[in-house]
Amino acid sequence: MSEILTLAAETREGVGKGASRSLRREGRVPAVIYGAKQDPAAIHVEEKELYRLLMTGHFMNSVVMIDVGGEQVRTLPKDVAFHPVTDRPIHADFLRIAEHATVTVQVPVRFVDEALSPGLKRGGVLNIVRHELELIVDAANIPDDVEVSVKGFDVGESIHISAVTLPAGAKSAIEDRDFTIATIAAPSALKSSEGAAEAEAQG
Repeated sequence: MSEILTLAAETREGVGKGASRSLRREGRVPAVIYGAKQDPAAIHVEEKELYRLLMTGHFMNSVVMIDVGGEQVRTLPKDVAFHPVTDRPIHADFLRIAEHATVTVQVPVRFVDEALSPGLKRGGVLNIVRHELELIVDAANIPDDVEVSVKGFDVGESIHISAVTLPAGAKSAIEDRDFTIATIAAPSALKSSEGAAEAEAQG
């Protein structure tokens, strides 16, 4: 399960571009906490600390406890805006959630059992269509990743969501179709030899 991250924040008095700019000069990032039928709360957080959490690789699918003046607010990061040139975080949005709220998150896919795939053994290439799955889960049980087994898949075959065992309590946010997660593509050497054989057969 994704660990709960913590982030200290302070209430933001001034709003608007000028106030935000001066905060950024001080190494702070303006942010907003919204949702749960409460008024949005304007806050600011330390840029270095936000950047450190972003670098964990699972910030966007982790519960973040924001400490605002001693009050703990349970949130889920919804958006982080970056400066187009410097790539520094310049604004963040957090959604208030209850401890066992149902949330929609993007969870990374991890492929396993490559040695048990006939297609990959023959030199096939795993062509990943979706690097993340959009899942509906309990906020207290957000998985770190979803294991997708390629066992038994051959060249030319596709792995669909229906072939994946999702973590307990999780369901796909897309339910109207059996979408593709990855395919086993033929290696170029195999393609060219098959093409040559076909040409000979036709000739």
